[in-house]
Amino acid sequence: MTDQYTSIELCAGAGGQALGLHLAGFRHELLVELDEHACKTLELNNELHSLGWGKISRRCVIEFSKNGTDPYHNVDLVAGGVPCPPFSKAGGQLGKNDERDLFPAALNVIKKCKPRAVMLENVRGLLDPKFDSYRAELEESLRSFGYEVKWKLLNACDYGVPQLRPRVILVALPAEIMNSFSWPEPVGGAPTVGDALHDLMAADGWEGADAWRHRANKIAPTLVGGSKKHGGPDLGPTRAKREWRELYVNGHRLGNTAPEKDFSVSDREGYDDMPYLTTRMAARIQGFPDWWEFFGKKTASYRQIGNAFPAPVAEAVGRQVISALRQFDSK
Repeated sequence: MTDQYTSIELCAGAGGQALGLHLAGFRHELLVELDEHACKTLELNNELHSLGWGKISRRCVIEFSKNGTDPYHNVDLVAGGVPCPPFSKAGGQLGKNDERDLFPAALNVIKKCKPRAVMLENVRGLLDPKFDSYRAELEESLRSFGYEVKWKLLNACDYGVPQLRPRVILVALPAEIMNSFSWPEPVGGAPTVGDALHDLMAADGWEGADAWRHRANKIAPTLVGGSKKHGGPDLGPTRAKREWRELYVNGHRLGNTAPEKDFSVSDREGYDDMPYLTTRMAARIQGFPDWWEFFGKKTASYRQIGNAFPAPVAEAVGRQVISALRQFDSK
């Protein structure tokens, strides 16, 4: 029985899932990511925190699936968060007709690498009835590779993350290992936005931080990172901005610093007299530890943060995958 299981990750982004799986006990042999800023974020944290991760490769997953898999045959886990716009309402839900759909490339990687386990995440929309046949095709492909498949909608707030952030998780394992797999139980106890961010809001001596903490008394709406073509350093569409306003946060853009000592918040209809989130605050809302660094200026950093899969959720699922592998290996 091995003490540590190996993994490769596709579409690794800023490392939310990678960090969670690392904390669960996986050793990353490879992380594949196309975005330059995200790759540098992964490299930076790997170096700063001696994570012991293997190669971080800036390349397209499609190209990797065709030409890069040979060194990674028989890895224990293939994980990833393939792009979600093909299945999100904001992205038009074009599914297989969307050029950004990378599930076929992920399947090709899985077929070639023959991992013992698969873990892929995406948006809630993938479970919509319009994608029933698409999911069935994915399951059929995975079964032809020798896996059983389970799907689950998990909410990040059930694992200590201060936002709802529902995500669909696919886990695939051989039948004899799937028999030992179970989804993680919710741990509850997600802090409100006020409790989660109070110390950061008060960092520059803001006298209104305590009062703001009591006003920001719910978990956050789901952070939205946007793409290079759409979206910037704000907290999402109009509906999301309204939800942030109820938490006394100005969602129209991100701030550079915490509020100053005499910053004043009112109950007026506008947003101008409400504090902004900084990228560090947004990262905490997304479940990143404060020691995780992001490469790039505010827009690039927030895009990485907003598109991430919360590490605590990835860790919870990853621990269950490892538990199933160990139970089988110990027989």
